[in-house]
Amino acid sequence: MSSDQQYPYGQGYQDPDVAQTWEGQTWDTQYQPAVHPVAYQQPQQQPGPPYASDSAHLPAQGAGAPGAHALPPEGTGGHPLPPEVPYDTPTAYLRPVTPGEEPAPGYDQAPAYEQAPAYEQAPAYDQAPPHARGPAHAAAAPTPAPAEAAAPGYGAPTTAGHVRLTEAQRARAEGRSPIIDPGMQPAVLTAALGGLLAAGAALGPYGLLVPLVLLQAVTAAGWFRLNGMWPARQGIALAFAGGLVSDAALLAVGKEHAPAAILGTLGVWVLLVIVLQLRSHAGSDERQYGLMATVASSALAVVATGYLAAASDAVVVGGLAVAVTIVARALPLPGAATLVVALLAAAGAGAAAGGLTGMGAQGALLGLGAGVCALVGHRVAAYDYPSRFVHMTAGVALPLALAAPAVYVLGRALA
Repeated sequence: MSSDQQYPYGQGYQDPDVAQTWEGQTWDTQYQPAVHPVAYQQPQQQPGPPYASDSAHLPAQGAGAPGAHALPPEGTGGHPLPPEVPYDTPTAYLRPVTPGEEPAPGYDQAPAYEQAPAYEQAPAYDQAPPHARGPAHAAAAPTPAPAEAAAPGYGAPTTAGHVRLTEAQRARAEGRSPIIDPGMQPAVLTAALGGLLAAGAALGPYGLLVPLVLLQAVTAAGWFRLNGMWPARQGIALAFAGGLVSDAALLAVGKEHAPAAILGTLGVWVLLVIVLQLRSHAGSDERQYGLMATVASSALAVVATGYLAAASDAVVVGGLAVAVTIVARALPLPGAATLVVALLAAAGAGAAAGGLTGMGAQGALLGLGAGVCALVGHRVAAYDYPSRFVHMTAGVALPLALAAPAVYVLGRALA
């Protein structure tokens, strides 16, 4: 503590030739060296720390206050003030040592001034424990309300924030049904793709090829994602390549040899998938899962070639029937009601499309068959807590891919 703060000029100042001494009872009463007269120097104001000094929280001491000590008279002995350190525990709150009392154990082993902690490492005054703060801060320290301290529903703060749960994760955590229907947005995409197939079939085989290739690509990617395998680039590329080879083989041999082209491509592709999986260095379980997923995805992509093998009128009826069926299934109605409405919509759309083409009333039967297959694909895409990406891939492509065999078979039977 600075003598300027304790005794301002004009109170107790005796002689500039005598250094400031301390006569009160301090923490050191054993060592009293004599003070020799030295030339008085104007004290320099040292820059204080960013926080308030310790003397700001000490009780005021006047001339008659308890514990106040006057300056010693001129010529008396004493010991110099201890050097000031940047930050230390305030000594005003230490118990005074009476004359003749032995110092506390371990006092002589106190660390030297040079070993005091650096100023940058000292904690701020506001961060000090409550017992080391002044009485004003101890009285003003707010105490948390009991209601706020016991407020439930909040965890420890994190730097990454709270993770947003998907609908599938929330349903799995709550133990709800693993069936989550794709919804209206995938149904609209399915209807759009079905309309493209119907429009392409009206233009001819090469007009149908463009939406068919898109359907095969989405089918290959959606099946792998539905089985929890992602990105699986090699398997997706292999399955998509199987669909392209099937399309090329069918265009090369013609619709008359469509079963041979489709089944032949499927057989060759299954053998190729088995060979590639045998050469894999993955574990046995992983190779088995990869084999099953790749074979199933390749089969769906190849089977979708049935749109290219069927008659153009059958493709128009089947594509429109699937589009109407999936949109009706996505309506916000009870489960059994939407199923009945979807089947009736499939038959009605087939009959209407058959009236526009040369199939007539037989289009209702073809539309009903395509609608049943589309509902099966829609159900498969909704299984096992599917994610949004599964809905936008498998939920879009599977209804159309599974309806392709029905369009081909019923189209030839009703022609």
